[in-house]
Amino acid sequence: MTRRLLLSYLALALLVLAGLEIPLGFVYARGETSRASQSVERDASMLAEVTEENIEEGRLDALPDVVGDYAARTGGHAIVTDQQGIVLADSDPAGRTGISLAAQPDIARALRNQPTVTTTTDTAGHDVLSATMPGSSGTTIRGTLRLTYPLDQVTARVHRIWGALALAGACILAAVALVAFSLARWITRPLRTLEAATTQLAEGQLTTPPDASTGPPELRRLAASFTHTAGRLQQLLDAQQAFASEASHQLKTPLTALRLRLENFEPYLDPRAHSSLEEAVGEVERLGRMVQGLLALARLENTATTPEPVDLDAVVADRVAMWEPLAAEQFVALDITGAPAGHVWAIPGALEQIIDNLLANALRVSPPSTTITLHRAPGTALHIIDQGPGLSEADRERAFDRFWRSSDSHHDGTGLGLPIVRHLVDASGGTITLHPAPGTGLDAAIRLRPVTARPRGLTQRPPTRSSRATAAF
Repeated sequence: MTRRLLLSYLALALLVLAGLEIPLGFVYARGETSRASQSVERDASMLAEVTEENIEEGRLDALPDVVGDYAARTGGHAIVTDQQGIVLADSDPAGRTGISLAAQPDIARALRNQPTVTTTTDTAGHDVLSATMPGSSGTTIRGTLRLTYPLDQVTARVHRIWGALALAGACILAAVALVAFSLARWITRPLRTLEAATTQLAEGQLTTPPDASTGPPELRRLAASFTHTAGRLQQLLDAQQAFASEASHQLKTPLTALRLRLENFEPYLDPRAHSSLEEAVGEVERLGRMVQGLLALARLENTATTPEPVDLDAVVADRVAMWEPLAAEQFVALDITGAPAGHVWAIPGALEQIIDNLLANALRVSPPSTTITLHRAPGTALHIIDQGPGLSEADRERAFDRFWRSSDSHHDGTGLGLPIVRHLVDASGGTITLHPAPGTGLDAAIRLRPVTARPRGLTQRPPTRSSRATAAF
């Protein structure tokens, strides 16, 4: 923004300078040419009177000295003719006398007592100011005088004034650039501190509030409002995190005590009530897992981080090795297929929790003697395919809703595992979808961004706890 402001100020200054200096330069150039033309005309008139007097008195030998002195003093070129247009004197030592110039337009006009002032080209091809005056006394024409003056000196003066104007404009632009840069930095300083503060806030902690002491009043008020808002948000986040931390300890104890009391009732209950007691204990256990899942989601939503490169193949192999003993107890096989996928972007610890949750769900519904396949597909996609009963299309659309459970579900899940998985995948910049598997079962397709692509912006940080514990939801 500083560069854009600086360029806008310089463009405005340049426009103003161009609007002032260019017309001034043209006016000066026309004025200089006009003054030179008037000066040549005046000198030509004076010389014509002097030469006419000498011709009238017969002092023709004085004419070369008159025009020669003038040419030496001014750098002009003077030619004197008689009343027939015959050259009597030429200030140029190489000039010829005795030749007739009566056929030339300006001489012919002067012989008719008509002066001529114009810009023309001399024999060397240089632009000159030319003034041809009749040497007359009343109506009697005794000769003519042609005076030419080179435009090189006029052009040099015009160029000097253009150079002076350009130098003055450059100095003004330099001063404007210095002032504009200082002004732009002063204006954008609160914005730069706001940008840094926004980045810190997105990362979860505002350590350096934006500067509200410099810059325009509007930006100072904006910085102050942002600081107040960020402080309020930080207080709310701290309160929520404190609640999640305290609740995880405060709720576990009474739930554990309630379960123990229920189990202690078993010896004193009628055998017919044992089934109801077991159902009550199961509900208490499910309530404990639900509380743990809610706390896990709260931790996920309260902390931020950025995705990092993760070796998908290594994580898949590690999680399969972790779950194989439990799968073997249920007579279910785990199989890894597909070409190696390489590295993907994921927030730290997220990929392990995603695979653990999906494997836990797949094991709950997989019949004995079936296989859960972890297939790596092109495009850094991972498919976790089971051979269970699968889900209907309507159930697949709602599977990621919190606390949702299929109407024909026979397991004791809390309905939080898949929402946690979707949150982790979204936070890593990927997508997850559910599809029917070939035959029966469910295909959970996870697609993450390869490390050759830039990660998305700030995302959520998973809680620092065991990914195997997350799978219990």
